Amino acid sequence: MMRKAGLLLLLSILVGSPCFGQEWARKMFKDREHDFGTVAHSAKAEYRFVLENIYLEDIHIAGVRSSCGCTTPTVETPLLKTYEKGAVLAHFNTGTFSGQRGATLTVTIDKPFYAEVQLQVRGNIRTDTVLEPGSAQFPSIDQGVAYDQKVVVNHTGQSDWKILDVKSSNPHISVEAVEINRARGQVSYELRVHLDENTPVGYLNDHLMLVTNDSRSTQMPVLVEGRIVPAITVSPASLFMGVVQPGQKVTKQLVVKGKKPFRIMSISCDDQSFQFDTSKDDASKELHLIPVTFMAGSDLGKVTKTIKIKTDTSDAAPELAAYAVVAAAQ
Repeated sequence: MMRKAGLLLLLSILVGSPCFGQEWARKMFKDREHDFGTVAHSAKAEYRFVLENIYLEDIHIAGVRSSCGCTTPTVETPLLKTYEKGAVLAHFNTGTFSGQRGATLTVTIDKPFYAEVQLQVRGNIRTDTVLEPGSAQFPSIDQGVAYDQKVVVNHTGQSDWKILDVKSSNPHISVEAVEINRARGQVSYELRVHLDENTPVGYLNDHLMLVTNDSRSTQMPVLVEGRIVPAITVSPASLFMGVVQPGQKVTKQLVVKGKKPFRIMSISCDDQSFQFDTSKDDASKELHLIPVTFMAGSDLGKVTKTIKIKTDTSDAAPELAAYAVVAAAQ
């Protein structure tokens, strides 16, 4: 399957059509357009255009440029191996621009073949409403701990302006909008954002939606971001064993780390092609280095499994995805 994908990549380049010749690169992107909607001045507005290398060849992104200064793009991971994911981050410059804005982001790929992919962003930046700070940003929070954060919303020009409601699609995020000022055409609210103790582990990237009585734009997003850190972490978060041939063996290392000493009781996977060596790592300590060996079978294609780690603590057992690509010799 992967060998066929690699051949399709080569064929698409050789066809010679400018349209068809770029299609292999466009296929890697999950989406290629984003509308920020109406956002407040100085609000943090970012969008990640996610892409995945679906080919056998390594993909290298040489750079990305924007047609408008209203958007600053960056490449998060320039080099992507087979099935690795990356992103192009589009940052909407709400602090220095206003009004309806849009940009074309041109992503340049130079390996294994040259290609350009165009991404589109747009949005409306208001100047009469300002967020301080630009988002509800939570620090790295330990799992099981509740946390509160505040954002001030300042509005100028409409003396009867009101926040009627604040909506959240995340059940672990609640918010209260409290009016703190209304005088001389200035209206201010304090958003008291609460993150409960049951918020799951991982990165937090959600939006609150302000519902106002402004007929020109009744809704306005507020970014909520942060990270919930588990008591025991595993690095890398997903383990890619590489592209291997049938019968080939490859070994890589897992780093298992805790905030206090612990023992690893067992490491398991529902596929015998993954083996773990814990014979030299039975002590209680904060950092464990675990060799993981993958033995490729005869079936070609992608192998994806889940590795489960059991410790002597009451904390949730860490899990991670492990995968490899079995391909015939070229």
